[in-house]
Amino acid sequence: MIRYVISFLPWIAYACVATSDEWRNGALVGLGVALVVVSYDRMTGKAWDEMVIESSAVIFFAIITAISFASPDSSLIKYGPSLVDAWLALTAWGLLLVRRPFTLGVARKMVPQHVWATPRFYRINAVITSVWAAAFTLTAVALYVQTHVAPHATTTATAIAIKVAGFALPALFTVRYSAAAANRARRQQTA
Repeated sequence: MIRYVISFLPWIAYACVATSDEWRNGALVGLGVALVVVSYDRMTGKAWDEMVIESSAVIFFAIITAISFASPDSSLIKYGPSLVDAWLALTAWGLLLVRRPFTLGVARKMVPQHVWATPRFYRINAVITSVWAAAFTLTAVALYVQTHVAPHATTTATAIAIKVAGFALPALFTVRYSAAAANRARRQQTA
């Protein structure tokens, strides 16, 4: 679970710093944290497939930083929170499309190597990544609706609640589903 939190640190930092008045600072902080996380992970020997979300953050925050400085008054400012989740959704769905669920790299660190090539291992990671992708998509839509459709009802507390639910629910699912899959595998080995 801690690994997932570290993976999302750039996104969390951006959410904490970015405001509609100063989204450039949020973009810079998100980019800086993403670069530090990726650099640290590479120095400690992590493979690129273990750092998909972190690498995606570098690309996203590089783009957002460039936009925020080139056009500080861009209409994208108010959609920052939904853009983050839309980007994460595109990352997750895109990786599923090419049959590389973003959880594979991290999951490989938790199971023996002989399990990696099994259809069950892929399926478990595809399910987990699908849940994350759906959560990112729903969060992006909810934040867009909150910002675009009901701008007068928009509150920071509501946006935070949407973001927390969009992260906590798939994280909880990941922990429980992984544990259930591991228990099933153990039962089948002893049967």
